[in-house]
Amino acid sequence: MVISDLNGSYGSTDYAPRVSRAVDWIIKTKPDLVISTGDMVAGQRSPVLSNAHVKRMWAAFHETVSDPLDRAGIPLAVTPGNHDASAYEAFAAERRIFAAEWEDRKPDLKFIDDAGYPFFYVFEIGGVRFASLDATTLGPLRGDQHNRLKTTMSQANTAVTFSHLPLFPFAIKREREIIGDPALEELYQELGVDLHLSGHHHAFWPGYKDGVAYVSQACLGGGPRALIGTRDRAPHALTILTISPDGTIDVEARRGPDYARAIDFGSLPKDIGVLRRLDLMR
Repeated sequence: MVISDLNGSYGSTDYAPRVSRAVDWIIKTKPDLVISTGDMVAGQRSPVLSNAHVKRMWAAFHETVSDPLDRAGIPLAVTPGNHDASAYEAFAAERRIFAAEWEDRKPDLKFIDDAGYPFFYVFEIGGVRFASLDATTLGPLRGDQHNRLKTTMSQANTAVTFSHLPLFPFAIKREREIIGDPALEELYQELGVDLHLSGHHHAFWPGYKDGVAYVSQACLGGGPRALIGTRDRAPHALTILTISPDGTIDVEARRGPDYARAIDFGSLPKDIGVLRRLDLMR
């Protein structure tokens, strides 16, 4: 399961009921893994929140999401978002708190590279290798993440990366809020990466380019957005990935508030920019 952008308004310590319902639905479904593609709490604004307030927001998130999943024995793998761990200097305190909050909540997984946890890290489950990318600022990845991907993902049979910002734009008024890193695209080709998961654009859309799938997640919190080329705001939803032993990846999204209905791919744009809708690849 993939969840994303669960936060409410700036400074909020409450979560919409659909978030708890999503967690309940996930627990009943019993997935092998839950990934969060960032923005779990609502920081990164001015005036900057006090450390005590940020910690209260995290306590609310853990009570609503982390702790129920942990009690159910479902590992949660997170990646930093701009509203909870922005790498811009003005929000350094929030980023430090993010690191501290997850240090003691490290999931019981087979880690290949955990030196940068909970920012950049790589783990394996069920023969699939996953890499969390630290992408909370606009533009190409910072630091040595390209080299670490080369080292850790080159031998993966099935490779999935996940980050907050996407490589490509999906939603209206978020067109420039991307990684936009051609070198990373080339590296994906070299390594044979199968799938990149992202948040931030608050709209589900499954696309592909040059054999790599790029899936944007809907939000579970506030602020759903319209996909590029559409007018209506996207529904709240969570994403389900089913990865077969042969490496085939099936993607589905379930709409809130009860997650009983799947999003019909046929209702989504066939193309967004350079990306083609995933189901049209076959």
